[in-house]
Amino acid sequence: MMGIEITAWLSAAYGVALLLVAYGIDLLAKRAQGSIQEQRDGDFVYHEDHDAWLCPEDQWLWPKSFDPDNRVMRYRGSPTVCNSCPVKDSCTSSDDGREMRRLVDSWPASESARFHRGIACAVVVLGIAWPAASAFVVESWAGQVLLLATSALIALASLPLWSHLRRSPATPEGVEFKSADETASERVLIASAVIRKRTSYASDRRPDNAS
Repeated sequence: MMGIEITAWLSAAYGVALLLVAYGIDLLAKRAQGSIQEQRDGDFVYHEDHDAWLCPEDQWLWPKSFDPDNRVMRYRGSPTVCNSCPVKDSCTSSDDGREMRRLVDSWPASESARFHRGIACAVVVLGIAWPAASAFVVESWAGQVLLLATSALIALASLPLWSHLRRSPATPEGVEFKSADETASERVLIASAVIRKRTSYASDRRPDNAS
């Protein structure tokens, strides 16, 4: 358009580019988390209607505990079933059953998502501020209107990225609340108990009877 400085066009384009970068950060983070989760789950399938995992050997892993600090639900298979499973050696080294984990907060409410959303929102703020600040530099009123309108449109388009601030995390019911440290301590105690069961001691002490 005639009467609009090239500086105004460049500033507006830069603001839009930053908005696209912010959405790119969010999209890449979401895909990365999904890929990591798929690799971690392997051939185990989560059934939401049962709130349980089904392993490749058609055995169920049921909710065991919830870690409120990391927002993770832990599921565990039956030790009796897992220890007699023909593929146990390639599945788990634990003698108290295979464990699976699930983040209870969906994207973008999870901690990982909130971290990357924070970065994306910081980029958006810069994308909004840059055209708005440039509006005070250009001389033509048309350029000022373009830059201020661009800032407003970027702010409006970025609203979905701010949804993580309205998180209302779900709190599972009917399971025991355990932190990661408590779960680790429990595993140590279980492993010690298994070792004691596998080890037998026969005392050969006899009272010395004088003959």
